[in-house]
Amino acid sequence: MNNSSIKNIVMLLFTVAVFTSCNFEETLQSYYVANQETANFISVDIPASFVNVENVDLTDEQREAYESVDKLNMLAYRLDGNEEEYRAELAKVQVILKDERYEDLFRGGNSTDGKIIVKYIGTDSSIDELIIFGSAKDKGFAIVRVLGSNMEPAKIMKLGDVVNKLSTGENNMEEVQEFMNFFK
Repeated sequence: MNNSSIKNIVMLLFTVAVFTSCNFEETLQSYYVANQETANFISVDIPASFVNVENVDLTDEQREAYESVDKLNMLAYRLDGNEEEYRAELAKVQVILKDERYEDLFRGGNSTDGKIIVKYIGTDSSIDELIIFGSAKDKGFAIVRVLGSNMEPAKIMKLGDVVNKLSTGENNMEEVQEFMNFFK
């Protein structure tokens, strides 16, 4: 073999390595970024620090769960009559959530009232991202990403008991209320 052949083989191997290492699949993060300012979408980012837990009695497990959460990313698509666009956006999210990196935690609902899917990235005992996806045919869909480190699913679920007792900053509360009103 001459030097030219060796160079060609090395370049071919390098090119193959580059293309196979690139992940061309869309992720929830890339979908969120691409659509956060798009018509029919609303997005809200909430740092965990925006939730005031000082005046709430938390168990040790609830406090650990709260401290493991860094932030929430919320993205919603409101159905405004364009069924075709809605189905296309819903299909994109469903394809993303079928990726093997997203593990199933919970599924519920029905085709009449709406469906909810809870997935996670991580292990059974320590998750880095919790994904809550809900859809209703007549309203649209919403994705909530709970981001943190070493979150324990059982402890995170216990935070649901204290959600109504929490207080938030006034500006952030307006954003959350706008997100919730999005589906009315």
